[in-house]
This record gives sequence, C-alpha cells and structure tokens, in this order.
Amino acid sequence: MDKATILIADDHPLFRDALKQAIEGLEFPCVIYMAGALGEAQDILSESRDIDLVLLDLAMPGASGFSGLAQLRSEYPAIPAVVISATEDPTTIRRCLDLGASGFIPKSSSGEAIRTGVKEVLGGNIWVPDGIDLDVEDDPETAEMFQRIKSLTPQQARVLGMLGEGLLNKQIAYELNVSEATVKAHVSAVLLKLGVDSRTQAVIIMNKIGAGLGIQPKEG
Repeated sequence: MDKATILIADDHPLFRDALKQAIEGLEFPCVIYMAGALGEAQDILSESRDIDLVLLDLAMPGASGFSGLAQLRSEYPAIPAVVISATEDPTTIRRCLDLGASGFIPKSSSGEAIRTGVKEVLGGNIWVPDGIDLDVEDDPETAEMFQRIKSLTPQQARVLGMLGEGLLNKQIAYELNVSEATVKAHVSAVLLKLGVDSRTQAVIIMNKIGAGLGIQPKEG
C-alpha cells in the first residue's frame, strides 16, 4: 500500500495521540483524522469519502455498548472498522467480529502490534491478537440478540444508539433532521426487529449486553 487514510474514534485525547503516533510509524504515509465522539466520526465519514479504515473505541459519547459499531457497520459497510478497546476477553472480541468488525486491537497492545493489526486489515484480512480462543461458549439469548441487531438498517441502528443515550423522539428527530412521525416509525421497526415491546426494554437489552461484557456506556 502506498498510503492510507485512517479515522481514529476515541474519547481519550492521550490514547488518540498514542494511536496516531503508532500509526505514523508505518512504512507508508497515512492521513489521520481524529474524533472524540461517535457523532464526530460519522460527520467525518460523511464528508471524507477517502477513509480506508476506522479505529473505533466501543465506549465513547454517542455509543451505548456495541451500538456505535453496529451503526458504523450498517452505515459504511465498505469501510473496514477495527475495534480498539480495554475490554479484551474472547467473548467481546467474538461479538465485535459478529457485528462486522475487521479486527480487534486491545488498548494494551504495543505500537508494533497496533501497526501489524492495521496493516493486516488494510490488506483485506481479519486481525485479532495471537492466542485468543474465539470458540468460546456463548449465551444463546445474547447470540440471537446480536443477530437481531445486525438486521437493523443504518437509520434504525442510529435510532437505537440515540435511544441508548436517552434521547426523546423530538430530540432524535432534530438530530436526524426528520419528522417525529418518521422517528416513531423507526422506533417501532427497531422494537419489532429486537422482539421487545418498549423503547425501555430495547435500551435495557443494549446495556445488558454491553455491561455483561464489561463495556460501560458513556453519556454523550
């Protein structure tokens, strides 16, 4: 590869800088964008059509558990996303891959490991740390819920993420620049696909999945 354009989405400035420094150690030049919240990352992706890779923190403003990953994979399926997280157990890694991530880099990784992971994914491969057993026993209920989340359209995934932030229909309509009636239709579709009766149940499920894997949603 001659060059690459990479988006780092993480709400910790020091870690963003550390990632940037590690990536700049690659043997080819990189253009690096940085975002501190999911909304910022989405804005950059919508304005910059040349992004080759997204490095995404699971827990950041605008994301509840895995909702950020689900949104980006549904909105930009052609752009590979690598999850960068301090939660690095096999179940979390497997779930990220199930939701469409192209790799997983623990935040404890060395600069060389980060560069290796980035190069592998840019080369079209899936990358996870050595020694990780992804054949872990899984909770059938959680596995089914992840399949349901994967079935959401881009706008439905975004609405689910906003529900996780506690936004009202009026606020979601403003953020998405659509009518409240459209938001209500999206919410109804989300509840139907998730197999729940209320938005509260949908949020509980998302938080339960994230908390069960050690991922705590942040206010954004």
